[in-house]
Amino acid sequence: MRALIADDERLARAELRRLLAAFPDVEVVGEATHVDETCRQVEALSPDLLLLDIQMPGGTGFDVLARLEEPPDVVFTTAYDVHAVRAFEVNALDFLLKPIEPERLATALERVRQRGRVESARSPPGGAQPAGAPLERVFVRDGERCWLVQLSQVPLITSEGNYARLTLEGHEPLLLRSLSYLEERLDPARFFRASRQHLINLDFIEALEPGPSGTLVARLRGGREVEMSRRQSLRFRERLSV
Repeated sequence: MRALIADDERLARAELRRLLAAFPDVEVVGEATHVDETCRQVEALSPDLLLLDIQMPGGTGFDVLARLEEPPDVVFTTAYDVHAVRAFEVNALDFLLKPIEPERLATALERVRQRGRVESARSPPGGAQPAGAPLERVFVRDGERCWLVQLSQVPLITSEGNYARLTLEGHEPLLLRSLSYLEERLDPARFFRASRQHLINLDFIEALEPGPSGTLVARLRGGREVEMSRRQSLRFRERLSV
């Protein structure tokens, strides 16, 4: 497990390094002291785990996640438990309150390992995903709330200018990425460009119905209907022999 430590306090970084030395499967691949450096280090080093302080120069740990294209697993570290609820809203695997106790760190690392085992079971044979693997999750904000979204759980993505609106149960957060960008990064076996405005998750299609002028209308779980363009309807028929 390759870990990156992001904390502006030198003593805190040193203490976390000392604690992590007790775990043979954990390799500390780098350190960062502020938001910009953390983002650069994550992109350059591709760690499996980001041990992320919340209060740092240049912003917060939440700002770091907002800037990363595909965040690694995250364990927050902070001296202020007021951030705990928000940390879990972004699906952080754990939240460690300073001074960090070895037992709590061990629990957090085991959660990371468990998630890694689940992801490995879902991946094709051959180990780690190759470079250019499909985008699996994104960090989004909706008002004061922010969280990591597993894209496999998103039934519909709608274009809004240069951005994209994710349709989730009870929420429709805006993602600061274009629909074309997402189309290039998403798994083509799961997502299909239904029209200039929509990307649909094929796992959520309940039924297909004929639409006007030879188009197809996809009915998604929950009752939402999306009309495909004529060109994409033809491609969909060719793809699935509908």
